[in-house]
Formats: sequence, C-alpha cells, structure tokens
Amino acid sequence: MPGPEALPDVPPVAPHTTPGPLPAPTIRCPNCRTENASDRTRCIRCALVLDPGPPPEARPPWWRRMFRRRPRQAPVAGTRPKRRLWRRPGLALPVLLIVVACGVWFALPHVSGWFGFAKDETGTPEAVPPTRFRASSVAPGHPAGAAFDGFNNRYWSPSAAGPDTGVGQYLECDFEQPVRVLKLVVFSGTSTKKDEFLAQARPARITVTLTAADGSRTDKVIRVKDQPGQQTFDLRGSQVVRARLTTDSTYGAGSGRRLALAEVEFYGRRS
Repeated sequence: MPGPEALPDVPPVAPHTTPGPLPAPTIRCPNCRTENASDRTRCIRCALVLDPGPPPEARPPWWRRMFRRRPRQAPVAGTRPKRRLWRRPGLALPVLLIVVACGVWFALPHVSGWFGFAKDETGTPEAVPPTRFRASSVAPGHPAGAAFDGFNNRYWSPSAAGPDTGVGQYLECDFEQPVRVLKLVVFSGTSTKKDEFLAQARPARITVTLTAADGSRTDKVIRVKDQPGQQTFDLRGSQVVRARLTTDSTYGAGSGRRLALAEVEFYGRRS
C-alpha cells in the first residue's frame, strides 16, 4: 500500500492575539534615578519635585512698579468681597502732595499781604486823624488845622487872593504813627450850605502825595466836584507818615476870592 502523501512545508502561523495598551510613560527622578509615573509631582522615593513649573518672573525695578497697576482679584463665588480699609496710593497722590507743598512754600511770604487785603476789602475803615498840620500859606483866621479839626463850618484858606492864587497851594499833615490809608474824604469850599459854599474859590483838581516811613512816595490825582457836602475817594497807601494835598486847578477863582477847603479826613487802619 502506498504510504501517506507528503505535505509541503508550511511555516507555522503565530496565534492571533489582541494588542494591549502601551506602557505608560514614566519620569525619571534626577536625584535618585527612580522611575515615577507621569502624573506624579514628587518622587516616590526621595520626594523631590519632579515638575517645578516655569521659573518665577524677576521682580521689576521700583520705577516700573510705581506705574504698574495690579489686576483686581475677583472674589470667590458665594463669598462677600472684603472692604479694604487702606489702599496703597498710586503715583498721583505723591505728585499732588509735592505740588501743594511747593505752593505753600512760595505763598508764605505773601500770606500776610493777602490777609491784609481781605481785611481791607471786607472790614470798615476807621478814622486816622493826623497830629501835625502846615500849609503853603494861611489867611488870617483860617489856619491849616481848620481843615483837620472835624468841623466843616471852618476852613483853610491861603493868604493870597486872585484868579490864579489857589493853584500850587497845598496842605500837609503828619501822622504820629504809620497808618494804612484806604479812603480820603473832602469837604470843598467854605461850608456845606449852598450859599456859603460859593462865597470863595474851590479846588477842582488835587494831587495827593503820600509819603511812607521808608521815604517812598505815592501820588494820586483826584477830581473834586463843584458841589457842597462830602466827597469820598479811594486812596491806598501803606505805612503812611505824611500826606500833602496840592491844588492843581480851581472853581470860581476871581479877584478878591481865596481858595477854601473846609475839611479833609483820612480813613484806614493803624499799622
């Protein structure tokens, strides 16, 4: 009987297997060389930090920190934000304080003058009568002191009479102590009564010269109305020790008529 037929050589086929999951990556500790799972942050053996994260940022210089504003942290959900009792000031506050300090420093020399000006503008000036009087000339019975005695029924008059004799004539007075002059009151003519007022010549324009304690002078020209009664003029002067009133022009001048000035009063404050 014939023997079994020989089969061709066929290489063996490996059994079919399902591929499994790939091994998880590991992190080797740089200190002890131990393999650690990739999700670990510290070494299982020496506890060294395996992933320290990015290096911290270098702190900026102080001049940059002044201009940088920190982001405001949002409160955690469900919690009430805390109320800050103190907040670190920014750059605007120091700059404002420096400006205010500089302003105060430069304003100190003028503070007293400002207070004096405010007091002059809001307060009521007081009478500051002079203590000594003189004139360029005087007529009999009408001395220079008659223009400063507080009565407007007496008057000063120069000695000469004529169309131009009143021009250039002056009254002068001294104050016992330096005063701050604010107002000048003038009663022109011989009286406040209309018929007596027109009896003599009256000043029309007067130059007032104020002399201070340091010798400086201030001139002001005032124009007097040709009417009886009180006329008030603003007249400013500090540390005044002397005042002169010079007549520049007159009303009603003529033959046999003298210049007449009934009363002169100064108002201000005693220095």
